[in-house]
Amino acid sequence: MSFETKITNAWQKKAAWLWLLLPLSWLYGAIIWLRRKLYQLGILTSYRAPVPVMVIGNITVGGSGKTPLIMSLVQFLQKKQVKVGVISRGYGGDINKMPALVSTQSLPSEVGDEPCLIAAITGAPIAVCPNRQQAIEMLLTNFPDIQLIIADDGLQHFALARDIEWIVVDAARGFGNKQLLPTGFLREPLSRLQDATVIYHETPDVQADNTAKINNKLVMTLVPDKVSPLISLDKVQDLALKTQLLQRQLTTPKSGDTVHAVSGIGYPKRFFETLAALGFNVIEHPFPDHHDFSLSDLQHYQNHPIIVTSKDAVKIRVLLLKALQADKNESKKLVEILALIDQLWELPVTAKLSPNCYDKLQKELSKFSIHLN
Repeated sequence: MSFETKITNAWQKKAAWLWLLLPLSWLYGAIIWLRRKLYQLGILTSYRAPVPVMVIGNITVGGSGKTPLIMSLVQFLQKKQVKVGVISRGYGGDINKMPALVSTQSLPSEVGDEPCLIAAITGAPIAVCPNRQQAIEMLLTNFPDIQLIIADDGLQHFALARDIEWIVVDAARGFGNKQLLPTGFLREPLSRLQDATVIYHETPDVQADNTAKINNKLVMTLVPDKVSPLISLDKVQDLALKTQLLQRQLTTPKSGDTVHAVSGIGYPKRFFETLAALGFNVIEHPFPDHHDFSLSDLQHYQNHPIIVTSKDAVKIRVLLLKALQADKNESKKLVEILALIDQLWELPVTAKLSPNCYDKLQKELSKFSIHLN
């Protein structure tokens, strides 16, 4: 188990030993307070884009459902004929190749896994760079008709001025011991929620059973889609390999089956619980967030299907396609790769927003003359 996984478990369990780290949390809190104050006083300057910027992030370490929310918002805005672009830090990508535009052909190793996933699902213009100004400038140079930019994360990146802030809060996970890093998993104090629009990520059963209670809150849920093969035939160009894949007799994992659940996301427990709620008997395999998977990570999980998140699937898919091409003339290795492909499945999720979330979005965008028809 990695250190990241150990401390994540400690935060969630509110382990007593974490209080020994409190002096470090005080120091961390002083630094982030001073840094923000310097921006507020204009001593440090922020870049303001020529179009409205909407930052979507969280105040906690680990996943909160931010990326699915962004994808759903982008698709909603596209249907409303709003020209929207996305910027991201491109975590896990090659910073020496940034700023960079992201397309459906981009590699996670170059631009990051989350931007690849957003590009694949939405087709929106996306640019990545740790320097958000450079990402925006590249985006607008190539897509000058963009009306709104959504920043994937960057809530604490005060070098970027923002017009709208949405903070995603995982209601089921909560805030642990409510302490700043490293005693707790807060990036900023809870008072930060007062400065932004807060979207509460609830589990679907909570939303269904407590409609009246949550009616005044801005709520999203993650709804799982059908489990699907990780490699689809349209991703394979070689005719001989495609023929071999066509000959497979795949049996989709179903409720009651035992599965290996492999996850390299910020809060893997949510993924495991989702699979369990779907009726699977789950063997949990948590990896650190943005884990750089290798095929050897997966090949020793035998006897049961392997189900991964969409975020992890974008990286694993690249590995499999490269291995197929490299080993297509080596029968023994090819058999191993094909067997692994037959074992691998993806569980996509879709963010479903309550109607008042869209009402709030409409009000915020109308201030910038962006109207949702």
